[in-house]
Amino acid sequence: MYLQLGQVPTVVISTPRLAQEILKTNDVVFADRPTTIASQMLFYKAQDIAWAPYGSYWRQMRKICTLELLSAKRVRSYSVIRDDEIKTMRKCLDSSAGRAIVLRDVLVQMVNDVICRATVGDICKDRSTLIDVLFDIMRAVVAFNMASYFPNMQFLNFITGKKAKWLNRQKQLDVILEDILEEHRNHRSSGGHDQEDLVDVLLRIKENGDLDQPITNDNVKGIILDMIIGGTSTSSMTLEWAMAELMRNPEIMKKVQAEVRATTKGNTITEENIQNMHYMKMIVKETFRLHGPPLLVPRISREDCAVDGYNIPVKTRILINAWACGTDPESWENPDSFIPERFENNSINYLGSDFELLPFGGGRRICPGITFGVGIIETTLANLLFHFDWELPNGLKPNELDMTEAIVLSNLPKNPLEVVPVTFTVSL
Repeated sequence: MYLQLGQVPTVVISTPRLAQEILKTNDVVFADRPTTIASQMLFYKAQDIAWAPYGSYWRQMRKICTLELLSAKRVRSYSVIRDDEIKTMRKCLDSSAGRAIVLRDVLVQMVNDVICRATVGDICKDRSTLIDVLFDIMRAVVAFNMASYFPNMQFLNFITGKKAKWLNRQKQLDVILEDILEEHRNHRSSGGHDQEDLVDVLLRIKENGDLDQPITNDNVKGIILDMIIGGTSTSSMTLEWAMAELMRNPEIMKKVQAEVRATTKGNTITEENIQNMHYMKMIVKETFRLHGPPLLVPRISREDCAVDGYNIPVKTRILINAWACGTDPESWENPDSFIPERFENNSINYLGSDFELLPFGGGRRICPGITFGVGIIETTLANLLFHFDWELPNGLKPNELDMTEAIVLSNLPKNPLEVVPVTFTVSL
């Protein structure tokens, strides 16, 4: 579908077949990112990884991310942080047993703490403030803005005061991030760190100075933002939707809890246990399919390209509708229904090679944090299902649960899920 959004020519891709044309067949042509208000203001003029233009700098930083920041070994090292924060979450739920809670608040707090501890460590005194400022800025930049579609009308941002407000918040953000870098430099020089967090890794690489393109503090700050924003919203969103679908489908809830509790020996869920929770993994996949990010981060064509017999000119913005691909009736039977069993004898996965399921994108620009994010989601969901039974408040019946979506920063339930946790006692 072609749209002329103001002065921005845009093509929307809504089927797995055409998503493959963009993300695989012509991946290099569509590997660039458009210049946006968000990328320029929030991500230090696109000096991060997610918004950086395709080229030698992006390839260098992507390599660092893959080999250093989010390698399998380093992700495993963060399992201690993840398990620690999940224990804290369980204590919070235990203290609320028998009372209605807003599950989103608990999940966002837990995921935020895992991501922040892995990224900036325990020595950051402004973690909560950092999250608040980040999300305030993101809410501002995703709101409708006329100048985004009419680039020659940027003066509107000055007249309305938006530019001044954004710059003020960005300055506040920069002060926090600069303090984080200074704290880490001081901590490293004193030899006081036991384990490297992601900021330590980036500072070490920066100081070694053996890169093709030296990186600056702004590069480091941009990547910090990628990690926190990219990890927090998607993981907590997926967990809330998974629990909402389970509350709406009691038989599925009963089946997956039986698997989780039969697989776990003792009172602690291990990585080996999770690998044997096949039905729970199907539930995660089905949640990604129905409730993943609706649109992938935009791309822009680097040259003219023919796709499916149509010419897409250079500098055309490309939006891939991942939700439409995940509910495409030619690819999925009963596409609007939550049926985890559809993955029982189905090899489709979310690693970017199957274009019917694209929660993390695909091609060169696929999210590098898949292992980290899925690890948080699976471990958290397993603990929620193992340690607690769940009820709906105020006599609400499963079929009365509101599943209306509100598309803001992510594809969230319009009304946050309210549930009543009931502590489950393990019989040893």
